[in-house]
Amino acid sequence: MRLLGLDPGLQKTGWGVVEAQGNNLRHVANGVVKSDPKKSLAERLVELHIGLTEVLKVWTPDYCAVEETFVNKNPTSTLKLGQARGIAMLVPAQAGLDVAEYTPNHVKKSVVGAGHAAKEQVDAMVQLLLPGVEINGPDAADALAVAICHAHHMATNANIRRMSR
Repeated sequence: MRLLGLDPGLQKTGWGVVEAQGNNLRHVANGVVKSDPKKSLAERLVELHIGLTEVLKVWTPDYCAVEETFVNKNPTSTLKLGQARGIAMLVPAQAGLDVAEYTPNHVKKSVVGAGHAAKEQVDAMVQLLLPGVEINGPDAADALAVAICHAHHMATNANIRRMSR
């Protein structure tokens, strides 16, 4: 099965696609959809929508997971991030995909084993779990971590269903 992980941001939304077969993971692709900070908020959201629609069209994922937004001290920034996150959830939902959500700490705990792991630790574990991957920046690394987290949860849920029969 093919999983798309998204790390939403208004300026940069990271995306990562992995293939999961049982406990085996394989990197497919990763990157960043950017919006132009000189444009209006509405135009930037359209840019994210167009970019993410293209990612889905090219990489045809079966499932999607999005990192939840954390609330920071600046309410305006938090609101804009929430709007970008809305686009990140809307695009795969429009394509008929179920969209799972994970908190940043949940993703870190699933990938690294510690909920308060540093970005460097997440990046290192993504590279360990996806040998030979060339990561297109920290936003793409976070998105790959979200996809890996979702793959782990889907595999665990499948095992639980299988054992309860």
